[in-house]
Amino acid sequence: MLIKDIGEQGLLTILQKFCPPEIVGDDCAVIPTNSHKSLAVTTDMLVDGVHFSDRTTSPYDAGWRAAAANLSDLAAMGATPLAVTVALAVTADTAVLWVEEFYRGMTACLQEYHTPIAGGDVVRSPVVTVAITAFGEVECDRTIRRSNARSSGWAIVATGVHGASRAGLELLLNPEFGQNLEKGDRTALILAHQRPKPRLDVLPVIWEILGCEGEIEPPLSPPLAKGGKQEFNSPTLGKVGVNSPPLSKGGPGGVNSPTLGNSPPLSKGGPGGVNLGNSPPLTKGGPGGVNSPTLGNSPPLSKGGPGGVNSPIAIAGMDSSDGLADAIIQVCRASGVGVKVDRQKIPIPHIFRELVSPETALDWALYGGEDFELVLFLPMDHAELLVEKIGNGAAIVGITTESTDIWLTDSSGIYPDIILKLDRGFQHF
Repeated sequence: MLIKDIGEQGLLTILQKFCPPEIVGDDCAVIPTNSHKSLAVTTDMLVDGVHFSDRTTSPYDAGWRAAAANLSDLAAMGATPLAVTVALAVTADTAVLWVEEFYRGMTACLQEYHTPIAGGDVVRSPVVTVAITAFGEVECDRTIRRSNARSSGWAIVATGVHGASRAGLELLLNPEFGQNLEKGDRTALILAHQRPKPRLDVLPVIWEILGCEGEIEPPLSPPLAKGGKQEFNSPTLGKVGVNSPPLSKGGPGGVNSPTLGNSPPLSKGGPGGVNLGNSPPLTKGGPGGVNSPTLGNSPPLSKGGPGGVNSPIAIAGMDSSDGLADAIIQVCRASGVGVKVDRQKIPIPHIFRELVSPETALDWALYGGEDFELVLFLPMDHAELLVEKIGNGAAIVGITTESTDIWLTDSSGIYPDIILKLDRGFQHF
């Protein structure tokens, strides 16, 4: 049997057997550090020709996207970013300028959330590859897990429009596509693909609505303004071509890493990473390359739904990096619930009406991926308040059901109900 015979999901199922079930299964591994807080850890790998290409992405934009993807995973868990480490594999013929621009892009995104690059590793490789590990801190009573949804009519919230990144990619791959678009709309779609914004700005609103205990910290960056034409998960648009903030000169890659409070300095670890002070050595982890140290005397996590752990707060979710449909299905499977998603309620960019057919618009919204919004399951009254407060394309797209079936319905009665499946989105194998 080969990897191509079992596919990406089959491979993940095998790898998860090697991991503590109470740690893996979400957007981040969650490792308790004391009775009140946990360390959230996520790793993403990017390979030249698979995740980025000079045809569609400058090294600066590739760096931005790489950082945003990791921060989005932290946001999906309710975690506050602490730092990232970067493992870089390059060919001997890679231009130094390419590496510097990649790091400038990463740093520009990370600086918006006060997140430093805290080291990493560099090796030679026949293919340019970047593996970023992000570390965040999350309070135990604020951990957002996939397995915490309930079947008693909870609402499903998408925090913004979907399909914009896929449209931006299409414009980059086929310049003749969308010739009827206004320049500002065209630029907005491209930026939605090249420079997505992790939705860390949504977290303080969630904590306020849910009435979580403890001090609510202000957003690390200004929230997106409600309404208006800018409704994509990308930086606020000014003139075409966004200027990046200047970086002070530092070490390799042009990046300075501030000291993390009074934390001890990071010591060199093994290949591909950094050891955290006097922490125990990391053991090989599960899907996504997340390592888990021994849990020591940390409190045990209570068992949750199938394949997951329950959190005390009334919310479940993940990000939509692999598509809206993928996020909904993954949460349903982890929680053991079903849903009815109304295709008429899915937030799609208004300019799609003049760009693509309704069928293509829906396909891009469900399966296009890389919109990096949050997909949240929570009680209806909380969901309605959340959508009202964050605005900017946020919408309730469906409700949970007692069944475990995952239906795409149509409140207009035009289209028949169909079962949502994972086989339509991007899969590595």
